[in-house]
Amino acid sequence: MVTVRLGTIFLFYKVLSCGLAEESCTPGFESNLLVFKVHKDHLHRGERLGRVRFNTCDRRTRVYFQSTDQEIDLNRDGTLMMRRSVTLHEGFKEFSVTAWDSSGKKHTTSVRVERVRYLGSNDVNNLRNTSSVEMESSSDDLVLTFPKSSTGLKRAKRGWIIPPVSVSENSRGPFPMRLVQIKSDSASEYQMAYKITGEGADQDPKGIFKIDRLSGWINVTQQLDREEKASYKLVAHATGMDENIVEKPFEFIVTVMDQNYNKPVFTQNPFNANVPEALEKGEVFMTVTATDADDKENTDNADISYAIISQDPPSPKPIMFAINPVSGGISVLETGLDREQWSRYTLVITATDMNGEGGSTTGTAVITVMDSNDNAPLFEQTSHTVSVPENQVGAKVANLPVTDGDEPESTAWSTKYRVIGGDKGGFFNVSTGPSHLEGVITTVKPLDYEKTKQYILSVIVENDDKFVGSLPTSTATVTVNVEDVNEPPEFIPKEKFISKPEDLPVGSNLVIYTATDVDTEKKQKITYRIDYDPSVWLSITDSGQIQVKKPMDRESSNVKDGKYKALILALDDDVESPATGTGTLVIELQDVNDNAPVINERTIKLCNRESAPVLLSITDNDGPPFAGPFSVEPQGDTSKNWSVFFNETGHYLSLKSQSRLDQGEYNVVLRVTDREGESQENTIQASVFDCKGEAFQCTENQEAGRPLFGVLGVLGGILLLLCMLSFLCVSCIFTPVQLGLLVKVNAVCV
Repeated sequence: MVTVRLGTIFLFYKVLSCGLAEESCTPGFESNLLVFKVHKDHLHRGERLGRVRFNTCDRRTRVYFQSTDQEIDLNRDGTLMMRRSVTLHEGFKEFSVTAWDSSGKKHTTSVRVERVRYLGSNDVNNLRNTSSVEMESSSDDLVLTFPKSSTGLKRAKRGWIIPPVSVSENSRGPFPMRLVQIKSDSASEYQMAYKITGEGADQDPKGIFKIDRLSGWINVTQQLDREEKASYKLVAHATGMDENIVEKPFEFIVTVMDQNYNKPVFTQNPFNANVPEALEKGEVFMTVTATDADDKENTDNADISYAIISQDPPSPKPIMFAINPVSGGISVLETGLDREQWSRYTLVITATDMNGEGGSTTGTAVITVMDSNDNAPLFEQTSHTVSVPENQVGAKVANLPVTDGDEPESTAWSTKYRVIGGDKGGFFNVSTGPSHLEGVITTVKPLDYEKTKQYILSVIVENDDKFVGSLPTSTATVTVNVEDVNEPPEFIPKEKFISKPEDLPVGSNLVIYTATDVDTEKKQKITYRIDYDPSVWLSITDSGQIQVKKPMDRESSNVKDGKYKALILALDDDVESPATGTGTLVIELQDVNDNAPVINERTIKLCNRESAPVLLSITDNDGPPFAGPFSVEPQGDTSKNWSVFFNETGHYLSLKSQSRLDQGEYNVVLRVTDREGESQENTIQASVFDCKGEAFQCTENQEAGRPLFGVLGVLGGILLLLCMLSFLCVSCIFTPVQLGLLVKVNAVCV
């Protein structure tokens, strides 16, 4: 009541100060006590409580607010919001709010948040500053009055707020049931008539609310369902029956209050989840959820609380899991999950509304324990001794079987291996065998008995997954004894290069090419023989001396790029397993001038009149510097009838008759000499025809150098006759295009 009076005085002061004269304004809160009414004990995070108001006098300056309650946020505009969910165990909550005005002066007011029951009358879930609320009541029932405008110094009803009208859902009546009365101030002097419009009255769903025309009492005619419709917006009207009085209509809300008749419903059943057996305590691995159709905003009928009521199996402890009663998150409460012993748990859970005090629903959470790598693999045998022949790559050295207690075929069960000691040269590799529970050691480089006779390897086994916690690593020791085998003698180098003249005499020594026996602990004799010698030019002695057996020729087809290759064998005399080594001898044959140049063309044809020179080419099998440039000299009668000269490139020889020769065959003898003087005579058969220029092709049908004009004339006539007959025979069966082609053929025949 004190609060109401203070608010009324403050409002009256403000009206006087604005309407009469401008007086000095004092900044401050509108009241020393601000009361916020709520209708439930449990307040949710983010829920709005209302707004505190501070008069700055200048209407522009922003105000900085501060609350003493850490559970409530205070925005810059004075709006109070719940920072976290809170339950009003004592039915109320009190704290202070501080503000500073533009001059820096501190102002403080008290705030009280309290729960009230729905009484159907004076309930307004807003700031309880009655200067902003007008309610007039002549009895315990709620009466809604029409707003009235005022002028002059009379109090104006500003910020008119109509309190909500409430009705519980599923009420049993009896119906019609009174809700609220609307009343006009003019009713004390005149007879007024009332009516309502809006949802539930003259709008769908029609007929739910009715009003007594003369008394203004509004009744609800039937049972309501908040889940079907939570509120109805109505408009009140009043007019004078005998006087011209029309009140300004006002809008009010009929709120359907929730009744807790809906139980929570789990969104699925059962809930399924996997939990690693090594999950840390307190870590949430699954969340169960339920819904409730009741009112979430204004009641706690839909505030769900979760609980675990049983666990199967109850091992290793009867309460291995915890559930967050608000979020439904399930976490591990105790250590000791062991998939190998208890692979699945079934939890019976409940969801209860009204924060655990209302209706309850039961569900199930099925938890599968997933394997974590909490069992280290162990070698079945930690010491092995094996023997491996030398010189083998990919040879199996040893199999190292292991055991692992984790889930088969999982990454916590499959194994991998490493050699951590005893293999500085990198001769060994260890891989995972087909069973995934064995390590297989093989050689990746040939072992050498003469260098290292024994290796002692240290091998560890791990899983593909990292170990959970600190687990010991199993180690195996493998002693590898290298077995000596008879190794073939080795030529050093494997391929030997020498350079020799091609004309070395038979029996000449070329080179000594020997091999070394790497079996140092064996006394063996080595003998030699030639394995591959395509021209059979070589021989070898027991001491490895290679000699010329037959004359060598650099121009041989077995010589490639001036090099001749032969394979040499070295054989030891081991009784059990004699071995043979192979070496390659490459002889680079030095060229000597042992080939005379040769004219490649042996027959030529030319006309006896105005014939062009005939181009001749020269070949010398010797290489530089024993080939060109060449010189040519005609021999005997050739020098009388023929002239020879080189073309401008210097690589080809041109031959031309000096005078007109009779038709016939001539032998042209030319001596060709290379730059070192090696020479030989070359005879060329020249066929001279009685023709001009290059027309000697037309005289090839002449016989024995005589004209055959008579014979050719007869043969030509016969050929022409045959061509004409063939033309006549085919003209009747061929198309014009085909006939044209035949004419061409006949022309060629002619």
